[in-house]
Amino acid sequence: MDLDPLLLSRLQFAWVIAWHILLPSFTVGLASYIALLEGLHFTTGREIYLRISSFWIKIFSVAFGMGVVSGIVMPFQFGTNWSRYSDATANVLSPLFAYEGLTAFFLEAAFLGVLLFGRKLVPPWAHFVAALMVAFGTLLSSFWILSANSWMQTPAGYELIDGRFFPRNWTEVIFNPSFPYRLGHNVVGFYVTTGFVVVGVAAWLIRRGRAVAEASHMLSVSLWLLTALVPLQILLGDLHGLNTLEHQPEKLAAIEAHWETGNRVPLNLFAIPDEENETNRYEVQVPLLGSLILTHDVNGTVRGLKEFPRENRPPVAIPFFAFRIMVGIGLIMLATVMIGLWLRWKGRLVSTAWFLRTCEWVAPLGFVAVLAGWTTTEVGRQPWTVYGLLRTADSVSPSLTGTDVLISLLGYMAAYLVIFPAGILIMARFMRKGPGPVGEDEVEETIESGRPDRPVRALPRAEEAHRT
Repeated sequence: MDLDPLLLSRLQFAWVIAWHILLPSFTVGLASYIALLEGLHFTTGREIYLRISSFWIKIFSVAFGMGVVSGIVMPFQFGTNWSRYSDATANVLSPLFAYEGLTAFFLEAAFLGVLLFGRKLVPPWAHFVAALMVAFGTLLSSFWILSANSWMQTPAGYELIDGRFFPRNWTEVIFNPSFPYRLGHNVVGFYVTTGFVVVGVAAWLIRRGRAVAEASHMLSVSLWLLTALVPLQILLGDLHGLNTLEHQPEKLAAIEAHWETGNRVPLNLFAIPDEENETNRYEVQVPLLGSLILTHDVNGTVRGLKEFPRENRPPVAIPFFAFRIMVGIGLIMLATVMIGLWLRWKGRLVSTAWFLRTCEWVAPLGFVAVLAGWTTTEVGRQPWTVYGLLRTADSVSPSLTGTDVLISLLGYMAAYLVIFPAGILIMARFMRKGPGPVGEDEVEETIESGRPDRPVRALPRAEEAHRT
Protein backbone atom coordinates (compact mmCIF):
# COMPACT_ATOMS: atom_id res chain seq x y z
CA MET A 1 0.00 0.00 0.00
CA ASP A 2 1.34 3.42 -1.01
CA LEU A 3 1.18 5.78 1.98
CA ASP A 4 1.13 9.49 1.13
CA PRO A 5 3.28 11.40 3.68
CA LEU A 6 1.58 14.69 2.77
CA LEU A 7 -1.93 13.39 3.45
CA LEU A 8 -0.87 11.60 6.62
CA SER A 9 1.01 14.68 7.86
CA ARG A 10 -2.09 16.78 7.35
CA LEU A 11 -4.22 14.20 9.18
CA GLN A 12 -1.70 14.08 12.03
CA PHE A 13 -1.62 17.85 12.44
CA ALA A 14 -5.42 17.98 12.25
CA TRP A 15 -5.69 15.30 14.92
CA VAL A 16 -3.30 17.06 17.29
CA ILE A 17 -4.64 20.57 16.89
CA ALA A 18 -8.31 19.51 16.94
CA TRP A 19 -7.81 18.06 20.42
CA HIS A 20 -5.56 20.88 21.59
CA ILE A 21 -7.84 23.72 20.51
CA LEU A 22 -10.54 22.40 22.82
CA LEU A 23 -8.41 23.42 25.80
CA PRO A 24 -7.70 27.10 24.92
CA SER A 25 -11.35 27.48 23.90
CA PHE A 26 -12.16 26.62 27.52
CA THR A 27 -9.24 27.97 29.56
CA VAL A 28 -9.12 31.42 27.94
CA GLY A 29 -12.69 32.12 28.95
CA LEU A 30 -12.45 30.29 32.26
CA ALA A 31 -9.39 32.30 33.35
CA SER A 32 -11.28 35.54 32.78
CA TYR A 33 -14.34 34.16 34.58
CA ILE A 34 -12.20 33.22 37.59
CA ALA A 35 -10.65 36.70 37.57
CA LEU A 36 -14.19 38.16 37.59
CA LEU A 37 -15.16 35.98 40.54
CA GLU A 38 -12.00 36.86 42.44
CA GLY A 39 -12.65 40.54 41.78
CA LEU A 40 -16.24 40.25 43.03
CA HIS A 41 -15.06 38.46 46.15
CA PHE A 42 -12.37 41.05 46.82
CA THR A 43 -14.67 44.04 46.34
CA THR A 44 -17.85 42.71 48.00
CA GLY A 45 -16.45 40.30 50.59
CA ARG A 46 -19.17 37.74 49.79
CA GLU A 47 -18.00 34.20 50.43
CA ILE A 48 -20.16 32.74 47.69
CA TYR A 49 -17.79 34.14 45.07
CA LEU A 50 -14.89 32.52 46.92
CA ARG A 51 -16.61 29.13 46.79
CA ILE A 52 -17.42 29.41 43.10
CA SER A 53 -13.93 30.62 42.23
CA SER A 54 -12.25 27.81 44.18
CA PHE A 55 -14.49 25.31 42.38
CA TRP A 56 -13.54 26.53 38.90
CA ILE A 57 -9.84 26.95 39.76
CA LYS A 58 -9.64 23.18 40.31
CA ILE A 59 -11.14 22.52 36.90
CA PHE A 60 -8.96 25.18 35.26
CA SER A 61 -5.79 23.59 36.64
CA VAL A 62 -6.61 20.24 35.00
CA ALA A 63 -7.54 21.85 31.68
CA PHE A 64 -4.42 24.02 31.75
CA GLY A 65 -2.18 20.99 32.31
CA MET A 66 -3.82 19.12 29.44
CA GLY A 67 -3.41 22.16 27.21
CA VAL A 68 0.30 22.38 27.96
CA VAL A 69 0.88 18.70 27.20
CA SER A 70 -1.12 18.73 23.96
CA GLY A 71 0.31 22.09 22.87
CA ILE A 72 3.96 21.12 23.22
CA VAL A 73 3.54 18.45 20.56
CA MET A 74 2.59 20.86 17.78
CA PRO A 75 5.90 22.75 17.42
CA PHE A 76 7.76 19.46 17.08
CA GLN A 77 5.68 18.65 14.03
CA PHE A 78 6.95 21.77 12.29
CA GLY A 79 10.40 20.24 12.32
CA THR A 80 9.54 16.60 11.75
CA ASN A 81 6.73 16.88 9.20
CA TRP A 82 6.86 20.42 7.83
CA SER A 83 10.56 21.28 7.61
CA ARG A 84 10.30 23.12 4.28
CA TYR A 85 7.51 25.27 5.68
CA SER A 86 9.60 25.92 8.80
CA ASP A 87 12.66 26.81 6.74
CA ALA A 88 10.71 29.24 4.55
CA THR A 89 8.77 31.02 7.32
CA ALA A 90 11.13 30.80 10.32
CA ASN A 91 12.31 34.41 10.16
CA VAL A 92 8.74 35.67 10.44
CA LEU A 93 6.87 33.10 12.52
CA SER A 94 9.54 31.89 14.96
CA PRO A 95 9.68 35.24 16.83
CA LEU A 96 5.89 35.27 17.13
CA PHE A 97 5.87 31.79 18.66
CA ALA A 98 8.77 32.77 20.92
CA TYR A 99 6.90 35.87 22.11
CA GLU A 100 3.97 33.64 22.98
CA GLY A 101 6.17 31.45 25.15
CA LEU A 102 8.10 34.28 26.77
CA THR A 103 5.31 36.76 27.42
CA ALA A 104 2.25 34.56 27.78
CA PHE A 105 3.02 31.03 28.88
CA PHE A 106 5.58 32.07 31.51
CA LEU A 107 3.12 34.66 32.84
CA GLU A 108 0.35 32.08 33.12
CA ALA A 109 2.58 29.43 34.67
CA ALA A 110 4.12 31.79 37.25
CA PHE A 111 0.88 33.24 38.57
CA LEU A 112 -1.05 29.96 38.28
CA GLY A 113 1.00 28.72 41.24
CA VAL A 114 -0.21 31.66 43.33
CA LEU A 115 -3.77 31.10 42.14
CA LEU A 116 -3.69 27.40 43.03
CA PHE A 117 -1.73 27.41 46.29
CA GLY A 118 -1.59 31.00 47.51
CA ARG A 119 -5.07 31.48 48.95
CA LYS A 120 -3.76 31.19 52.53
CA LEU A 121 -0.30 32.54 51.81
CA VAL A 122 -0.93 35.92 50.17
CA PRO A 123 -3.37 38.78 50.85
CA PRO A 124 -6.70 38.70 48.96
CA TRP A 125 -5.58 41.54 46.70
CA ALA A 126 -2.51 39.52 45.65
CA HIS A 127 -4.65 36.50 44.89
CA PHE A 128 -6.93 38.70 42.78
CA VAL A 129 -3.90 40.10 40.93
CA ALA A 130 -2.71 36.53 40.28
CA ALA A 131 -6.09 35.71 38.74
CA LEU A 132 -5.87 38.80 36.55
CA MET A 133 -2.36 37.88 35.41
CA VAL A 134 -3.39 34.34 34.51
CA ALA A 135 -6.34 35.70 32.53
CA PHE A 136 -4.12 38.27 30.84
CA GLY A 137 -1.60 35.54 30.01
CA THR A 138 -4.22 33.44 28.26
CA LEU A 139 -5.32 36.45 26.21
CA LEU A 140 -1.72 37.32 25.38
CA SER A 141 -1.14 33.75 24.24
CA SER A 142 -4.18 34.03 21.97
CA PHE A 143 -2.81 37.30 20.63
CA TRP A 144 0.51 35.84 19.43
CA ILE A 145 -0.82 32.52 18.16
CA LEU A 146 -3.62 34.18 16.21
CA SER A 147 -1.21 36.78 14.84
CA ALA A 148 0.96 33.98 13.45
CA ASN A 149 -2.01 32.10 12.03
CA SER A 150 -3.49 35.26 10.56
CA TRP A 151 -0.20 36.09 8.87
CA MET A 152 -0.37 32.70 7.14
CA GLN A 153 -3.88 33.62 5.99
CA THR A 154 -3.16 37.20 4.94
CA PRO A 155 0.64 37.66 4.78
CA ALA A 156 1.92 41.22 5.08
CA GLY A 157 5.06 43.15 6.03
CA TYR A 158 7.47 40.62 4.49
CA GLU A 159 9.89 40.29 1.62
CA LEU A 160 10.66 37.04 -0.18
CA ILE A 161 14.35 36.31 -0.76
CA ASP A 162 15.50 33.01 -2.29
CA GLY A 163 12.32 31.27 -1.26
CA ARG A 164 12.44 32.49 2.35
CA PHE A 165 10.25 35.09 4.06
CA PHE A 166 11.96 37.94 5.89
CA PRO A 167 10.19 40.56 8.02
CA ARG A 168 10.22 44.03 6.52
CA ASN A 169 7.80 45.72 8.92
CA TRP A 170 6.92 44.00 12.18
CA THR A 171 3.84 46.12 12.74
CA GLU A 172 2.44 44.94 9.41
CA VAL A 173 3.46 41.35 10.16
CA ILE A 174 1.74 41.26 13.55
CA PHE A 175 -1.29 43.39 12.68
CA ASN A 176 -1.86 41.82 9.27
CA PRO A 177 -5.18 42.45 7.50
CA SER A 178 -7.19 39.59 8.99
CA PHE A 179 -5.67 39.60 12.49
CA PRO A 180 -7.99 42.06 14.32
CA TYR A 181 -11.09 40.26 13.04
CA ARG A 182 -9.70 36.80 13.72
CA LEU A 183 -8.57 37.79 17.23
CA GLY A 184 -11.92 39.28 18.18
CA HIS A 185 -13.93 36.43 16.66
CA ASN A 186 -11.84 33.71 18.33
CA VAL A 187 -11.53 35.26 21.79
CA VAL A 188 -15.23 36.06 22.03
CA GLY A 189 -15.92 32.55 20.72
CA PHE A 190 -13.79 31.17 23.55
CA TYR A 191 -15.71 33.27 26.06
CA VAL A 192 -19.03 32.03 24.66
CA THR A 193 -17.83 28.42 24.78
CA THR A 194 -16.81 28.76 28.42
CA GLY A 195 -19.99 30.61 29.30
CA PHE A 196 -22.19 27.78 28.08
CA VAL A 197 -20.10 25.21 29.95
CA VAL A 198 -20.64 27.22 33.15
CA VAL A 199 -24.36 27.51 32.37
CA GLY A 200 -24.63 23.78 31.69
CA VAL A 201 -22.83 22.81 34.90
CA ALA A 202 -24.97 25.26 36.90
CA ALA A 203 -28.18 23.88 35.39
CA TRP A 204 -27.10 20.32 36.19
CA LEU A 205 -26.36 21.21 39.80
CA ILE A 206 -29.65 23.10 40.25
CA ARG A 207 -31.71 20.21 38.88
CA ARG A 208 -30.06 17.87 41.38
CA GLY A 209 -30.29 20.25 44.31
CA ARG A 210 -26.54 20.53 44.80
CA ALA A 211 -24.92 23.85 45.77
CA VAL A 212 -28.06 25.63 44.60
CA ALA A 213 -26.96 29.09 45.79
CA GLU A 214 -23.62 28.89 43.96
CA ALA A 215 -25.16 27.30 40.87
CA SER A 216 -27.85 29.98 40.72
CA HIS A 217 -25.13 32.64 40.80
CA MET A 218 -23.23 30.87 38.02
CA LEU A 219 -26.33 30.54 35.87
CA SER A 220 -27.46 34.13 36.37
CA VAL A 221 -24.10 35.86 35.88
CA SER A 222 -23.08 33.69 32.91
CA LEU A 223 -26.38 34.22 31.12
CA TRP A 224 -26.04 37.99 31.56
CA LEU A 225 -22.59 37.80 29.99
CA LEU A 226 -23.78 35.55 27.18
CA THR A 227 -26.68 37.86 26.44
CA ALA A 228 -24.07 40.43 25.39
CA LEU A 229 -21.40 38.07 24.01
CA VAL A 230 -23.49 35.93 21.64
CA PRO A 231 -24.82 38.88 19.58
CA LEU A 232 -21.32 40.41 19.67
CA GLN A 233 -19.91 37.16 18.29
CA ILE A 234 -22.40 37.22 15.42
CA LEU A 235 -21.41 40.82 14.63
CA LEU A 236 -17.69 39.95 14.71
CA GLY A 237 -18.32 36.95 12.48
CA ASP A 238 -20.02 39.23 9.95
CA LEU A 239 -17.06 41.65 9.99
CA HIS A 240 -14.66 38.72 9.60
CA GLY A 241 -16.69 37.58 6.59
CA LEU A 242 -16.34 40.99 4.94
CA ASN A 243 -12.58 40.82 5.51
CA THR A 244 -12.47 37.33 3.97
CA LEU A 245 -14.41 38.57 0.94
CA GLU A 246 -11.72 41.20 0.39
CA HIS A 247 -8.57 39.18 1.09
CA GLN A 248 -9.50 35.52 0.47
CA PRO A 249 -12.33 35.56 -2.08
CA GLU A 250 -11.91 31.93 -3.15
CA LYS A 251 -12.27 30.82 0.48
CA LEU A 252 -15.53 32.72 0.77
CA ALA A 253 -16.72 31.30 -2.56
CA ALA A 254 -16.05 27.79 -1.22
CA ILE A 255 -17.79 28.53 2.08
CA GLU A 256 -20.89 29.65 0.16
CA ALA A 257 -20.50 27.16 -2.72
CA HIS A 258 -20.77 29.93 -5.30
CA TRP A 259 -19.47 28.88 -8.72
CA GLU A 260 -20.41 31.85 -10.91
CA THR A 261 -19.38 35.45 -10.36
CA GLY A 262 -22.36 37.74 -10.20
CA ASN A 263 -24.41 40.26 -8.28
CA ARG A 264 -27.71 39.85 -6.49
CA VAL A 265 -26.66 36.30 -5.67
CA PRO A 266 -28.82 34.01 -3.54
CA LEU A 267 -27.83 32.48 -0.22
CA ASN A 268 -27.31 28.73 -0.34
CA LEU A 269 -28.94 27.40 2.81
CA PHE A 270 -28.20 23.84 1.73
CA ALA A 271 -26.57 22.13 -1.23
CA ILE A 272 -24.42 19.17 -2.18
CA PRO A 273 -21.39 20.72 -3.93
CA ASP A 274 -20.26 18.85 -7.04
CA GLU A 275 -16.67 19.99 -7.58
CA GLU A 276 -16.05 17.86 -10.65
CA ASN A 277 -18.95 19.40 -12.58
CA GLU A 278 -18.63 22.82 -10.88
CA THR A 279 -22.21 22.95 -9.70
CA ASN A 280 -24.44 22.26 -6.72
CA ARG A 281 -27.08 19.61 -6.32
CA TYR A 282 -30.25 19.77 -4.22
CA GLU A 283 -29.90 23.50 -3.62
CA VAL A 284 -32.09 25.31 -1.15
CA GLN A 285 -31.65 29.04 -1.76
CA VAL A 286 -32.95 32.40 -0.56
CA PRO A 287 -32.90 34.93 -3.45
CA LEU A 288 -30.73 38.07 -3.04
CA LEU A 289 -29.78 37.22 0.53
CA GLY A 290 -26.26 36.07 -0.45
CA SER A 291 -25.24 39.48 -1.75
CA LEU A 292 -26.95 41.25 1.15
CA ILE A 293 -25.16 39.20 3.84
CA LEU A 294 -21.78 38.86 2.13
CA THR A 295 -21.41 42.42 0.84
CA HIS A 296 -24.10 44.36 2.83
CA ASP A 297 -25.51 45.42 -0.54
CA VAL A 298 -28.37 43.61 -2.25
CA ASN A 299 -26.71 44.46 -5.58
CA GLY A 300 -23.23 43.47 -4.35
CA THR A 301 -20.95 41.31 -6.49
CA VAL A 302 -19.64 37.98 -5.18
CA ARG A 303 -16.83 36.22 -7.03
CA GLY A 304 -17.41 32.59 -7.94
CA LEU A 305 -15.05 29.63 -7.85
CA LYS A 306 -14.89 29.39 -11.65
CA GLU A 307 -13.00 32.67 -11.64
CA PHE A 308 -10.01 30.91 -10.02
CA PRO A 309 -7.85 28.11 -11.49
CA ARG A 310 -8.82 24.66 -10.27
CA GLU A 311 -5.40 24.10 -8.72
CA ASN A 312 -5.87 27.22 -6.54
CA ARG A 313 -9.34 26.40 -5.27
CA PRO A 314 -9.94 25.04 -1.77
CA PRO A 315 -12.11 21.96 -1.23
CA VAL A 316 -15.73 23.07 -1.24
CA ALA A 317 -17.82 20.56 0.68
CA ILE A 318 -15.84 20.65 3.94
CA PRO A 319 -15.84 24.43 4.55
CA PHE A 320 -19.39 24.68 3.17
CA PHE A 321 -20.85 22.28 5.74
CA ALA A 322 -18.48 23.23 8.58
CA PHE A 323 -19.50 26.87 8.27
CA ARG A 324 -23.18 25.97 8.43
CA ILE A 325 -22.63 23.86 11.52
CA MET A 326 -20.93 26.83 13.18
CA VAL A 327 -23.69 29.27 12.19
CA GLY A 328 -26.42 26.82 13.20
CA ILE A 329 -24.90 26.43 16.66
CA GLY A 330 -24.62 30.20 16.94
CA LEU A 331 -28.36 30.53 16.28
CA ILE A 332 -29.15 27.85 18.88
CA MET A 333 -27.03 29.77 21.39
CA LEU A 334 -28.76 33.04 20.54
CA ALA A 335 -32.18 31.42 21.04
CA THR A 336 -31.04 29.99 24.38
CA VAL A 337 -29.92 33.32 25.81
CA MET A 338 -33.05 35.06 24.54
CA ILE A 339 -35.25 32.45 26.23
CA GLY A 340 -33.16 32.87 29.36
CA LEU A 341 -33.73 36.62 29.23
CA TRP A 342 -37.49 36.09 28.96
CA LEU A 343 -37.53 33.60 31.84
CA ARG A 344 -35.48 35.99 33.97
CA TRP A 345 -38.06 38.71 33.32
CA LYS A 346 -40.78 36.26 34.35
CA GLY A 347 -38.86 35.31 37.50
CA ARG A 348 -38.62 31.65 36.45
CA LEU A 349 -34.98 31.39 35.35
CA VAL A 350 -33.90 28.91 38.01
CA SER A 351 -37.21 27.06 38.39
CA THR A 352 -37.95 26.11 34.75
CA ALA A 353 -36.89 22.48 34.41
CA TRP A 354 -37.06 22.26 30.61
CA PHE A 355 -34.83 25.32 30.24
CA LEU A 356 -32.28 23.86 32.65
CA ARG A 357 -32.24 20.65 30.59
CA THR A 358 -31.77 22.72 27.44
CA CYS A 359 -28.78 24.45 29.03
CA GLU A 360 -27.24 21.05 29.77
CA TRP A 361 -27.63 19.97 26.15
CA VAL A 362 -26.29 23.24 24.75
CA ALA A 363 -23.25 23.26 27.07
CA PRO A 364 -20.83 21.31 24.80
CA LEU A 365 -21.96 22.91 21.53
CA GLY A 366 -19.41 25.71 21.82
CA PHE A 367 -16.60 23.19 21.37
CA VAL A 368 -18.29 21.86 18.23
CA ALA A 369 -18.61 25.41 16.91
CA VAL A 370 -14.90 26.08 17.60
CA LEU A 371 -13.90 22.93 15.69
CA ALA A 372 -16.26 23.81 12.84
CA GLY A 373 -14.87 27.34 12.64
CA TRP A 374 -11.28 26.11 12.71
CA THR A 375 -12.10 23.59 9.95
CA THR A 376 -13.70 26.33 7.85
CA THR A 377 -10.66 28.58 8.24
CA GLU A 378 -7.91 26.05 7.67
CA VAL A 379 -9.47 23.90 4.95
CA GLY A 380 -10.68 27.05 3.21
CA ARG A 381 -7.07 28.28 3.03
CA GLN A 382 -5.93 25.24 1.03
CA PRO A 383 -3.98 24.54 -1.12
CA TRP A 384 -1.72 27.04 0.70
CA THR A 385 0.11 27.10 4.00
CA VAL A 386 1.06 30.75 3.38
CA TYR A 387 -1.86 32.02 1.37
CA GLY A 388 -1.04 32.56 -2.29
CA LEU A 389 2.71 32.09 -1.72
CA LEU A 390 3.62 28.67 -0.31
CA ARG A 391 1.67 25.53 -1.15
CA THR A 392 0.96 22.82 1.37
CA ALA A 393 2.43 20.24 -1.00
CA ASP A 394 5.70 22.22 -1.01
CA SER A 395 5.78 22.53 2.78
CA VAL A 396 6.13 18.91 3.84
CA SER A 397 9.53 17.46 4.82
CA PRO A 398 11.24 16.06 1.70
CA SER A 399 12.69 12.88 3.22
CA LEU A 400 9.54 11.92 5.11
CA THR A 401 7.96 8.56 4.31
CA GLY A 402 4.36 7.53 4.73
CA THR A 403 5.36 4.79 7.15
CA ASP A 404 7.15 7.31 9.39
CA VAL A 405 4.09 9.48 9.64
CA LEU A 406 1.70 6.57 10.11
CA ILE A 407 3.69 5.32 13.10
CA SER A 408 3.78 8.76 14.76
CA LEU A 409 0.09 9.35 13.96
CA LEU A 410 -0.90 6.09 15.62
CA GLY A 411 1.25 7.02 18.62
CA TYR A 412 -0.41 10.43 18.93
CA MET A 413 -3.85 8.88 18.59
CA ALA A 414 -3.15 6.37 21.35
CA ALA A 415 -1.67 9.03 23.67
CA TYR A 416 -4.49 11.52 23.16
CA LEU A 417 -7.17 8.86 23.56
CA VAL A 418 -5.74 8.19 27.01
CA ILE A 419 -4.87 11.74 28.12
CA PHE A 420 -8.07 13.50 27.13
CA PRO A 421 -10.67 11.03 28.46
CA ALA A 422 -8.72 10.81 31.73
CA GLY A 423 -8.57 14.60 32.07
CA ILE A 424 -12.24 14.98 31.16
CA LEU A 425 -13.23 12.38 33.76
CA ILE A 426 -11.27 14.24 36.44
CA MET A 427 -12.92 17.54 35.53
CA ALA A 428 -16.33 15.87 35.40
CA ARG A 429 -15.81 14.51 38.90
CA PHE A 430 -15.06 18.02 40.18
CA MET A 431 -18.12 19.34 38.38
CA ARG A 432 -20.43 16.68 39.81
CA LYS A 433 -19.38 17.55 43.35
CA GLY A 434 -20.07 21.24 42.80
CA PRO A 435 -18.70 24.11 44.87
CA GLY A 436 -18.07 23.03 48.45
CA PRO A 437 -18.06 25.12 51.61
CA VAL A 438 -14.91 27.05 52.37
CA GLY A 439 -13.14 25.73 55.47
CA GLU A 440 -13.52 27.83 58.59
CA ASP A 441 -9.76 28.36 58.79
CA GLU A 442 -9.75 29.73 55.26
CA VAL A 443 -12.65 32.06 56.00
CA GLU A 444 -11.01 33.30 59.18
CA GLU A 445 -7.70 33.87 57.42
CA THR A 446 -9.48 35.74 54.64
CA ILE A 447 -11.08 38.00 57.27
CA GLU A 448 -7.84 38.57 59.15
CA SER A 449 -5.70 39.29 56.09
CA GLY A 450 -8.42 40.95 54.07
CA ARG A 451 -10.06 44.32 54.18
CA PRO A 452 -11.42 45.19 57.67
CA ASP A 453 -13.95 47.56 56.18
CA ARG A 454 -15.51 44.69 54.21
CA PRO A 455 -15.66 41.70 56.56
CA VAL A 456 -16.32 38.29 55.05
CA ARG A 457 -19.28 36.49 56.56
CA ALA A 458 -20.09 32.82 55.93
CA LEU A 459 -23.73 33.33 55.03
CA PRO A 460 -26.18 30.45 55.27
CA ARG A 461 -26.87 28.84 51.91
CA ALA A 462 -30.57 29.72 52.08
CA GLU A 463 -29.80 33.41 52.57
CA GLU A 464 -27.29 33.35 49.69
CA ALA A 465 -29.85 31.64 47.46
CA HIS A 466 -32.39 34.35 48.32
CA ARG A 467 -29.86 37.10 47.55
CA THR A 468 -29.10 35.47 44.21
